[in-house]
Amino acid sequence: MLEVEVKGSVGGFHIDAAFASEAGVTALFGQSGAGKSTITNMIAGLVTPASGRIVVDGQILFDSASSLNLPARDRRIGHVFQDARLFPHLSVRNNLTFAHWAGRRHPKRPLAEVVELLGISHLLDRKPGGLSGGEKQRVAIGRALLSDPRLLLMDEPLASLDQARKSDILPYLDRVGEDAGIPIVYVSHALEEVARLSQTLVIVSQGSVLAFGPVADMLARTDLGRATGRHEASALLSGKVVAIDKHWGLASIDMGGQIIQVPALDTAIGEDIRLRIRARDVAIALGRPEGLSIRNALHGTIKSITDETGPYTEILSAVDGQLLRARLTRASAADLGLVPGKAVTLLIKSVAIDRRQRTPAPRKSAQG
Repeated sequence: MLEVEVKGSVGGFHIDAAFASEAGVTALFGQSGAGKSTITNMIAGLVTPASGRIVVDGQILFDSASSLNLPARDRRIGHVFQDARLFPHLSVRNNLTFAHWAGRRHPKRPLAEVVELLGISHLLDRKPGGLSGGEKQRVAIGRALLSDPRLLLMDEPLASLDQARKSDILPYLDRVGEDAGIPIVYVSHALEEVARLSQTLVIVSQGSVLAFGPVADMLARTDLGRATGRHEASALLSGKVVAIDKHWGLASIDMGGQIIQVPALDTAIGEDIRLRIRARDVAIALGRPEGLSIRNALHGTIKSITDETGPYTEILSAVDGQLLRARLTRASAADLGLVPGKAVTLLIKSVAIDRRQRTPAPRKSAQG
């Protein structure tokens, strides 16, 4: 459990942020300069808030009311930065065990377990200078896990990597999120990262928290478009793999009675997965059209339509208890006579479906 309620200023920038989350990955999302890193620095003890309270799993790290402010070295927080910050003169093995042999912390996790989790056994005897950017970040994450942290902070860990390296490291971040056994705060301004990795999403803008709660609920909020960005607006749908067509390389996902097909990747029958579907890649029809290359069509009911003056509108539809967003022109919505309560068919392009994600356990909703 993570509880954060902080106020303070750094230079002329003011922070007034409050949120809470259960175990798992909590993502702080916002545009560059929103205040995400300042908030994490307050959690880590690198910046002292003027007032507030920070609690991790029942341990109070900061409480202005009782004048409690644990030093950064005593907070047991692992910090992974945008640049790996490895010791260039040490091998990967010695970078990983630095906190232990420096006499500061004894890791509860065996080295071999962390090495296997991150897939870095072949790197142990190499120096950082011979590693790729993604390999360096995996080593940095391993070092943070081996410092026996009660919380892991990951501040834009993929920001300096190109798309190919990001794709390489994301599966490892998936594994860390599932297997670390400690709360993780993940900072990013890339919506595709936080949608893939997090269970709780915290929307940060101009030093304040606009809203927080389960990631699927936050992505379905059409009122947060300015903060999340309209171009990447999306929704998350959860389902279970019920069949795999090896001939065509497709997996059939049961979304609660309706089936959607996605590239099979390395999915297995019975696996719970989470799919991200971009609003710009959802079309709406009044019935199921014939003669289209689009294979995925879900029956839904319109829940809301945003009232906008520009050329586009955001349409939120309920699909078997889940929410799906579509971004259409206002002219198209008018031509189809779309109104809340109307039954529609939602057409989803296969290319709009991101890679697989395991569905998190049910979580309590929180409001910002």
